[in-house]
Amino acid sequence: MTDGSAGGRRRTVPAGAAKPPSRVRMSAGQRREQLISIGRQIFAEKGFDATSIEEVASRAKVSKPVVYEHFGGKEGLYAVVVDREVRALLDRITTALTAGHPHELLEQAALALLTYIEEETSGFRVLVRESPLMSATGNFSSVMNDVGHQVEHILGAEFSSRGYDPKLAELYSQALVGMVALTGRWWLEVRKPRKETVAAHLVNLAWNGLSHLEAKPELISRRRG
Repeated sequence: MTDGSAGGRRRTVPAGAAKPPSRVRMSAGQRREQLISIGRQIFAEKGFDATSIEEVASRAKVSKPVVYEHFGGKEGLYAVVVDREVRALLDRITTALTAGHPHELLEQAALALLTYIEEETSGFRVLVRESPLMSATGNFSSVMNDVGHQVEHILGAEFSSRGYDPKLAELYSQALVGMVALTGRWWLEVRKPRKETVAAHLVNLAWNGLSHLEAKPELISRRRG
């Protein structure tokens, strides 16, 4: 077999030789998803500042203008990645809260966060890095704040039934969520003990502490004074 080439010359193509694979063109939606996935991975590896549009484009095997066309720049891509992770984490925790007893609800929330860390490590790394965006969903603190509001409703009802001031539920919910979140960041690196054990110890500390709350606690140093 022969194949035409420039200048009218022909080159011989071996019989039965496979044709070079044709490049499959992605749809706009598919390309957008590819860029989000690649951006998520690079942001997780390097953080926002060290990530460049050049690297995103290079890994996707497209030109920089393609990335700009979809997201307007690095900030736009980062905002989409973070927003997706925020919604994914909140959905996991909200879906996990099915029990009626506060003790079990604490277990479910702690285990849901640790499971997210285990299964979506790159996404969690993106969330816990310092964010350049000061939007409502721009950083991990705001995510935990949303979770805290859910815990606040649970604690508020429990406080009322036990005669504690329900206005303090917000303070305790932030303390509990902060404890779980910081422990989760630590566990992200060490990965031991197993997540079920970590969740059990977190709930042990939280629940047994809540079970023995003083209605009006004071600092020991102030009592001595």
